[in-house]
Amino acid sequence: MNQSLFQFSRAFCYTIIMLTKGSQRILRALSKYRLHQHVYLSLLAIIIGILSGYGALLFRLAIKAAQYGFYQNTDDFLTFAHSLPVYLKIGLPALGGLIVGPIIFFGASEAKGHGVPEVMEAVALRGGGIRSRVALVKILASGICIGSGGSVGREGPIVQIGSSIGSTLAQILRVPRLRQRTLVGCGAAAGIAATFNAPIAGVLFAVEVLLGDFGLSTFSPVVLASVTATTISRHYLGDFPAFIIPTYKLVSLWEFLFYPLLGVAAGFIALLFIIGLYKCEDLFEALRIPEYFKPALGGLILGCLLWKWPYVFGVGYGSINLSLKNQLPALLLLTLVFVKILATSITIGSGGSGGIFAPSLFIGAMAGGFFGWSVHELFPLITAHSGAYALVAMGAVVAGTTHAPITAIIIIFELTATYKIILPLMISCMVSTIITTSLKRGSIYTTKLSRRGVEISHGWEQSVLQTLKVGDIMCNQVVTVPESMQLVDLINCLKTQDVSYLHVVSESDELIGIISFRDIRPVLQEEALKRLVIARDVATTDIVTIRPSDNIQLALQEMSSRGISQLPVVAEDNSSKVIGTVSKRDVMAAYDKAVLHREIERY
Repeated sequence: MNQSLFQFSRAFCYTIIMLTKGSQRILRALSKYRLHQHVYLSLLAIIIGILSGYGALLFRLAIKAAQYGFYQNTDDFLTFAHSLPVYLKIGLPALGGLIVGPIIFFGASEAKGHGVPEVMEAVALRGGGIRSRVALVKILASGICIGSGGSVGREGPIVQIGSSIGSTLAQILRVPRLRQRTLVGCGAAAGIAATFNAPIAGVLFAVEVLLGDFGLSTFSPVVLASVTATTISRHYLGDFPAFIIPTYKLVSLWEFLFYPLLGVAAGFIALLFIIGLYKCEDLFEALRIPEYFKPALGGLILGCLLWKWPYVFGVGYGSINLSLKNQLPALLLLTLVFVKILATSITIGSGGSGGIFAPSLFIGAMAGGFFGWSVHELFPLITAHSGAYALVAMGAVVAGTTHAPITAIIIIFELTATYKIILPLMISCMVSTIITTSLKRGSIYTTKLSRRGVEISHGWEQSVLQTLKVGDIMCNQVVTVPESMQLVDLINCLKTQDVSYLHVVSESDELIGIISFRDIRPVLQEEALKRLVIARDVATTDIVTIRPSDNIQLALQEMSSRGISQLPVVAEDNSSKVIGTVSKRDVMAAYDKAVLHREIERY
């Protein structure tokens, strides 16, 4: 294998060791000179850029090593697929899945799937905290998965690898939580930049998809990390685009009529990809077999697809290049759109490890190629060749699946280095994004989080409500009354206690109801009933409770839906023993404090 690959992998390992050993020394040195926080953060961003750049290169080495181990060949699969016997085409992806399953299950469950949702969740809910082992497990799992034939991309894994590097360094140096989020974004941007040789796209992916923050204090370090990683990548791999890009040419102004239609087609194909991916995930989830065996089953099914359509092997860059150069027949282009959706859905749905960015590019290239062939057949004098439409559709499908049109536009622009593509690209990407956002709430990333009950679509402020726990803000002083307490005593209790609600408990101390002033108002003037009516008679028994481990967003939703201002907090042991209360006022105060703390950290 290429000697340079071993050189930069050795350099990467050496750099990791040196920075880990000297991390505290670096912190003390920087603290000694009392550097401004932006300067300090910029220096850390450069370090993360170096590590993530080498991490991207090491990941490429892992993929090549895995492919060589399985197939004794590191060339594009299409160049030697015809020489492989059928049993190897079917069996080796299954063997890869058999290895990947236990690595993920016993190593780090976060490495399962495409990785970006896990980074988004860490940024939104844990201040960017990611376990340090994730980077190593992701390199191994995704390298083996892709190298054995898994129909996934390497961009999602390198985002998670770079983010893990950024988070680990931030934790070692005890960086504040808000700044830790920024360093995670630095790692993600560096990984994308090094993979695609596209530093601007790396920056925009980090701030548009992961961080949602274009502020200068966030943007500057991300730019530095992205540029640094791109420099590392170009040093070893040269300044070459990820794909063989044909010369783009707009034949006539009439073509502007076709690109919105291409955007519509790309939007519906992106929707099909999102829906198909999670339907497949549900099917494998329902199988009653051990989790670590499911990737092997997925690999076996994938092998059957590779037997017939070797074009969907791995990241599929070779097939994309054929589409861009107009070297695939129209019917095959159309077929590969659906085969790739199925192959990627099976690989990820079964528990494999890899990204969806490259599959989105692949699907877009095939769909655009077929669309371009169709319009060129109908209008040969006013339309370009199919490769031009394939190039634009690559960005349009990415925009539709990720809901990140700016990133999609810039990454295709950086790959082509021509301004002529911008207008068609902008039209198609925006139309595609409008289609997908109108018909489906979440992107291919956020849908995975929504299925877990994590909503981050409303930005950082919304995630504050999900991060804070009821147990952190609840009031432990709760007024309880026995269910047998007479009405006259209840009235006196409400007069003497500064509370809005009395909690009625049984003889075994279980919560059975709540009493407010509204509950006893109808019988206040009935003197004869004051010693006949007891707490159990007037209490509201249709009550909603919450536990200390629940987040305050759930508490706020329950209070709003019921029209109440307070909820009882019960013990975690599934009993109804009331241990505290949480009010809407407590929730809003905690939220305001967290937002204020964030703004103070920013400046």
